[in-house]
Amino acid sequence: MGEVYLAEDAQLLRKVALKVLPTDLAANQDRMRRFIQEAQAAAALNHPNIAHIYEIGESDGTNFIAMEYIEGVTLREKIHQKRTELSKLLRFLQHAAEGLARAHAAGIVHRDLKPDNIMVTRDGHAKIVDFGLAKLIERQPMPGGDSGEAATAVMPQHSTPGTVMGTVGYMSPEQAQGKTNEIDQRSDIFSFGCILFEAVTGHKAFEGKDAIDSLNKIIREPAAPISDFRPDLPNHLQRIVRRCLAKDPEDRYQTIKDVAIELRELRHELAAERGLDVKVTPAAVTNATGEPGTKEAASQTAADPINGSTSYKGPLTSSHPSSAEYIVSGIKQHKLALVIALLVLVGGAVGLGFYLRTKQVVIESIAVMPFVNESGNADVEYLSDGMTETLINSLSQIPNLSVKARSSVFRYKGKELDLKKVASELNVQAILTGRVVQRGGQLTLNLELIDAQTENILWGNRYERKSSELIALQSEIARDVSNKLKPKLSGADAAKVEKNYTANAEAYQLYLKGRFYGSKRTAKDAQKSIEYFQQAAAVDSNYALAYAGLAESNWFLALYSYPQVNEVVPKARELALKALELDNSLAEPHSVLGVICNTYDHDFACMEREQKRAIELNPNYSEGHRRYGLLLQNLGRFEEASIAIRRALEIDPLSPVTNQQNAQLLFYERKYEESETQSKKNVELDPSFWYAHWQLFYVYRMKRDYASAVEELAKVQDARGEPDAAKLIRDSFAKGDWQAFLRNITEQRTRLKLYPYFVATFLAELGEKDKAFAMLNEAIETKDQHTAQMKVDPYMNQLRNDPRFQEVLKKAGFPE
Repeated sequence: MGEVYLAEDAQLLRKVALKVLPTDLAANQDRMRRFIQEAQAAAALNHPNIAHIYEIGESDGTNFIAMEYIEGVTLREKIHQKRTELSKLLRFLQHAAEGLARAHAAGIVHRDLKPDNIMVTRDGHAKIVDFGLAKLIERQPMPGGDSGEAATAVMPQHSTPGTVMGTVGYMSPEQAQGKTNEIDQRSDIFSFGCILFEAVTGHKAFEGKDAIDSLNKIIREPAAPISDFRPDLPNHLQRIVRRCLAKDPEDRYQTIKDVAIELRELRHELAAERGLDVKVTPAAVTNATGEPGTKEAASQTAADPINGSTSYKGPLTSSHPSSAEYIVSGIKQHKLALVIALLVLVGGAVGLGFYLRTKQVVIESIAVMPFVNESGNADVEYLSDGMTETLINSLSQIPNLSVKARSSVFRYKGKELDLKKVASELNVQAILTGRVVQRGGQLTLNLELIDAQTENILWGNRYERKSSELIALQSEIARDVSNKLKPKLSGADAAKVEKNYTANAEAYQLYLKGRFYGSKRTAKDAQKSIEYFQQAAAVDSNYALAYAGLAESNWFLALYSYPQVNEVVPKARELALKALELDNSLAEPHSVLGVICNTYDHDFACMEREQKRAIELNPNYSEGHRRYGLLLQNLGRFEEASIAIRRALEIDPLSPVTNQQNAQLLFYERKYEESETQSKKNVELDPSFWYAHWQLFYVYRMKRDYASAVEELAKVQDARGEPDAAKLIRDSFAKGDWQAFLRNITEQRTRLKLYPYFVATFLAELGEKDKAFAMLNEAIETKDQHTAQMKVDPYMNQLRNDPRFQEVLKKAGFPE
């Protein structure tokens, strides 16, 4: 078709695949007109399993198509190079069938389906590409060589009028004979059957010694049974393939939607069967001599129907004869004993079936992975992130269910997911994945709940709603997922899970935008989040979550600014109280009130009370546990602090803030080696989180490894985006010894954005006690958050025996 480039849309700041059409094709106005009509129809498709066409254009005589850039690999690579297990290949093909169904419903036929035109994203979702492109090509020479690898092949017909359009090895018989007027959606179904056959067997359905031989096989010869390659697979799968590959279109599935449903049901059946340790075939079992088998022979373990386990010892079929057939057969043969035995077996099977149907998989822990934004528009990234976070918050209301926090699961955003690895790192049993598409006023969401160990799909659903119905959709999703996790929730607990905090769709979307920026925990992003939360509250003045978001963002603005913007703290307190006035069941405002009490009012008792209340309201709220651990640490109650922080890490194991808290606790416990090890892990976790580098600076400074300490302090500035400050630090150390270095950076405190408390530790280390106490008093006056750690900080050791130290402790609010 031409050359394809990776390009960037300079206006929308998104990557696109730019396909440049060859001049000879673009010059044919009739073909271009038909292609553009087809492409326009394809561009209107709104489906997560179809690569979106953004634009068809012309520039300086060059015709191009700008389409969605898919970062991933083709299905061909998944089948033949990566040798992906069949369970995943069937999932990819189900996705493709669902996308194809949407296209067919819109009257669009692909005409060139093949494994190369199905892409699998890094997140494990299939997308069909190149809709309508086959229609553009006509009358090219027939390629030779390996038929399966031949590019889109088009040849003139001599015996039959028309043109062959498609790829040899994946064409339908009507395509192979050039019957272009007979090509409809059923031609795509045949091509899909060829791909399904290849995915299952690893071989092409119609493999010839050359292209002509392959075409002949497509027209005249049936495909080999898949049992020739995989005798372990159920007959149900053979039936699906056989119907797709019927020569007569009337004998095929009439809609690809039926194929998608069949594949989904097959996957569920295989997953259910895979969970059984023992399978008894209903037919009489015989041994090698043809005599009736023993009881042991009848309980042979069947193959893993998905992965082809080597434990296979007999044929596995999903076309089981009915119990009535067994009884009739026994009566005909006058074998009453056998009939009775079979009746017992049937009764046992019924009981077992009832048991399996009623048995629920008990899930105690889950991670909701960041929903993938497949809209092709970075501007709606807030929507996929926000829907994820809303669902996390809803599920966290379920008693006795461990739900991993946002900051941990979002570490995996944009990465290819190895579910078993993710489950191990997060210590969860189940993983929920989602894909979101918003185009215009239409919203599509696909969800899958997956057993992390077996990678079996426990549940899946597709939601199609108008964007104006987003709030109701979130409640519906929360209800559906919670029913799969804990089917017997009390009415009160169910109400918490499904709770909506606003009925206004515009307010909710503004709130999601506020959360999108607020979660970044920087002063700049906090300011942007405040703007969106304010708009949400303006649209719905009773929106408690909007006020809670405003309170937290104002607190972050104060916390992460230099110097601290303390004038916004009273506003944060007022907004937290407003949120609680509207809804006193919210945990977050209580937690924010607690840290304000501690830092702004030096009220440790209030901090403890509010964090305990936050935890009581939401035991899965990791920040409540972390902040409570921070308080206990600063009071020197290290054992209790360790318990609280470990609980926070259980909920949010990959949180940079919580892991930093853990490293800091180890340091204050004087476990310097352990603190160093943890701090290095924190840097690996998030090199841009400057507090992780600061903690390493603290450790190396204590170990008198001054060169490493200086480098970490410079990296603090690099992480803050201050390269000049980083250079100043490195240059200062190169010019003198450690003492001179401390004096120099103390003098440059404003330029280096060093908080007063930290400067006080430098002055204490230099033995300049008067200046150190003066700086501590400045830190207390300016509400420097770090003064809360002075009681346990080993860098205060130089000052502890001075009477003034007890005075500053009292001034900072420490209980006597």
